[in-house]
Amino acid sequence: MNSHPITPRWEHFEHGADIGIRGIASTPEQAFEQAALAMTAVITDPERVSRATAVAVTCEAPDAELLFVSWINELIYLMAVRGLLFSRYQVAIQDGHLSATAFGEAVDRQKHQPAVEIKGATFTELRVQQRDDGAWLAQCVVDV
Repeated sequence: MNSHPITPRWEHFEHGADIGIRGIASTPEQAFEQAALAMTAVITDPERVSRATAVAVTCEAPDAELLFVSWINELIYLMAVRGLLFSRYQVAIQDGHLSATAFGEAVDRQKHQPAVEIKGATFTELRVQQRDDGAWLAQCVVDV
């Protein structure tokens, strides 16, 4: 394993008509946070979203991959039902239970200029794993 520090980051990857989201970081929690930022970036520039509102998020699943899909789908649900966008996430994971805080604000079409609406996280390209370099990867394709 490589002992160099991993700079947390997010990225998109192509997948047909849908979009892949990926978080890469030193811990599974940070990888989940970065993937959530990638999800926000599918919709709008996360830098345009203030962190005025904090929303608690919890979910459970029997394994890390199902927990990741639950996490992303819970965020999509909260964004749709509450009309919010998020730009920062704090995640804690323990024994299949995720508790997090998502920070954001109400959607302002003028300010955020949302590009698409995400319908849900899919099992396509779903992966939560530690890579050979020690970094954690959390990814899936979201249906847009």
